[in-house]
Amino acid sequence: MGAGARNSLWRLLSGSGRLTERSLRSPDASVTLGGLVDGSTLGGRLEELRGRSVLITTKGQLSAALALIELDGIARRLVLCPPDLARAHFPFVIATAGVDACVSDRDATEILASELQRMVACDTNIGRVDCDRSASEETEWILFTSGTTGVPKLAVHTLSSLVGPIKEAGNPLSPIVWSTFYDIRRYGGLQIVLRAVLEGGSLVLSDARESVGDFLVRAGAAGVTHISGTPSHWRRVLMSPSADKLAPRCIRLSGEIVDQTILDKLRDFYPAATLVHAFASTEAGVAFEVRDGLAGFPADTIGQRGGNVEIRIEAGSLRIRSARTAARYLGSSGGVLADKDGFVDTRDLVEFRGDRYYFVGRLDGVINVGGLKVCPEEIETVINRHPSVLASLVHARRNPILGAVVTAEVVVKPSSEFAAAKAGADALKNEILEACRSALAPYKVPAVIHFVPSLEVSASGKLARI
Repeated sequence: MGAGARNSLWRLLSGSGRLTERSLRSPDASVTLGGLVDGSTLGGRLEELRGRSVLITTKGQLSAALALIELDGIARRLVLCPPDLARAHFPFVIATAGVDACVSDRDATEILASELQRMVACDTNIGRVDCDRSASEETEWILFTSGTTGVPKLAVHTLSSLVGPIKEAGNPLSPIVWSTFYDIRRYGGLQIVLRAVLEGGSLVLSDARESVGDFLVRAGAAGVTHISGTPSHWRRVLMSPSADKLAPRCIRLSGEIVDQTILDKLRDFYPAATLVHAFASTEAGVAFEVRDGLAGFPADTIGQRGGNVEIRIEAGSLRIRSARTAARYLGSSGGVLADKDGFVDTRDLVEFRGDRYYFVGRLDGVINVGGLKVCPEEIETVINRHPSVLASLVHARRNPILGAVVTAEVVVKPSSEFAAAKAGADALKNEILEACRSALAPYKVPAVIHFVPSLEVSASGKLARI
């Protein structure tokens, strides 16, 4: 979208229109973008943070979003802390990112940062600003890779790499109100903050304290027109009695494999909405979007160089080279981000069928069944096609002979016969197994199927895989 290396998010925002009509909203507060351009939520201490490496760790998403807008171009580095970061990892993050200041809406003792030179409190109240914004730092944005276990990886982005896939809309004819099920302190959610700010819209933030139903009611009342989430988020929406409170013009999916079943269900329930599914990751950035309503992506996507993105496949794994990728990992424990040619290996496996490529799973999630490789997501796609199934999760169960066998946990619709009688459950299991036998190799067919009331979703909005 043409953001220069010395540009800042605040500068881009201040040059856009209708700022007094646009806002960022949480369940508890609302801040107009006009007020943010003219003032500050950091208590007049913005200048103290110039040139520093700032850890942003907040309880509220709104406070984090406001701090990002204010500090880009002021701070040397912004370290955006996800809400689920283990307390034990804070010292590592502070040391690795060279953090010397912190912006937070919580007590400093909660984040083990009492030794930092600057602790700045933030909230959602606009006050005076005492800072010269004419000079602009080239701020690094440090994002945590999603799904991280153990010591987190810290990926280095710039504003330019983050806004690469976003086109400035100027003054749209009809107001855009964005929302997302993602937490904005992860890459997927941050993309929606940037879209709302740069495409001329407002943003309604979700809240971990809300049920899906309550959030849908609030989003619908706020007039949300564009909304994003993972397929797991959208399956939960379709299970909610409040799903009809939302009337979106655009539905965006990313973060997990988007199968045809979820696309068809969303099209049936929200016929007026444009469906878009995007491939993106924290390291690779947004690689491409698919707008034809079909799972997978067209074969001619590979090798194209439009939008400064180049895509290729090696050993079945998707690789991305573009100006949107993260520059590097911070710290020696992060490892190499790109190969010698500048390609990021996403470790997402694809398979060519017909005239399209289809995602089949993650390289690091493959199950080894007697020496044969099984992608859990491929089996889930088949199970989810059954009309009585709402969602499924496939994982490995240890086996003394084969090493592992495939096990499936399945959530079914409340109206299914399974809920009423064991005979109905047995019949449904047999139908699911028959569907798997018809579509999959024998070693991929689940050895065990368990019906469960729900499946756990991680903080990043993805199925929590065992």
